Amino acid sequence: MKREISPQESSRTDAFRLWMSSPMPMVTLVKTLDVSRLVKASKKSDIKFTTLMCLCIGKAASQIEEFYILPENGKLFRYDKLAVNVIVENCKGGINSCDIPFTDDLQQFNRDYMELTTTAAKECKSSFLEDHMVIGTSAMIQTELDCIVNQYNDKFSNPMVMWGKYRKGLLKTTLPVSFQFHHVQMDGGHAARFLQLLQNEIKNTNSK
Repeated sequence: MKREISPQESSRTDAFRLWMSSPMPMVTLVKTLDVSRLVKASKKSDIKFTTLMCLCIGKAASQIEEFYILPENGKLFRYDKLAVNVIVENCKGGINSCDIPFTDDLQQFNRDYMELTTTAAKECKSSFLEDHMVIGTSAMIQTELDCIVNQYNDKFSNPMVMWGKYRKGLLKTTLPVSFQFHHVQMDGGHAARFLQLLQNEIKNTNSK
């Protein structure tokens, strides 16, 4: 469910006043994560690394109230559900967008992920969940990347998590992650907490 709320009735009153009309309200934080556990779980369970990464993103975001609030077209909206968006390369060489409804049930999330992305790739059609607060993702796994900065404009205010190819070391596997968010939705402290929760979820991942 999606409903409009008054900024004065939310925790984002001051942020709305300060940043809603800003021409560049997006902020990007970068953190290098230890994804060793995620890589092992992916190989053991035969579930894609990206699927597990998206699940951890949803789990971390669900623990922060600000993720359920989003500014759109000069207004503030409250959602009661989250989704994680993924970009899929389709059979024609183009790309499509898929909103995967978040659930902390690994098997259900994996089924939804595989079904929706497979359909998008075959039919070249995007799928959207308008009643969910959507966390965007972009995985450019063809090469290692230190940082990604997405477009900064008023067309897309959703939070976005981006990464490249993970890096295998002698003792651990690491992955630099860029997290972009709208300053009306959350402050830097919320974003930093999200990245730490994401690291915690990754370290607690198992293959069950």
